[in-house]
Amino acid sequence: MAGLTSTAYNILFKRTSTFAVTILASSFIFERAFDMISDGIYESANKGKLWKDIKHKYEK
Repeated sequence: MAGLTSTAYNILFKRTSTFAVTILASSFIFERAFDMISDGIYESANKGKLWKDIKHKYEK
């Protein structure tokens, strides 16, 4: 475990530039994952009530 943490530190966190890139990439990945999970929960909770589920009733 100590080898893994020291390797991660040396690769990702030792220099300020790589630390900043790591933070930006991590926040982007977290945002995308959170958005996809939130959309999935919302759509499953509102199944049958969303426009995509009922638009065939109103479109010609």
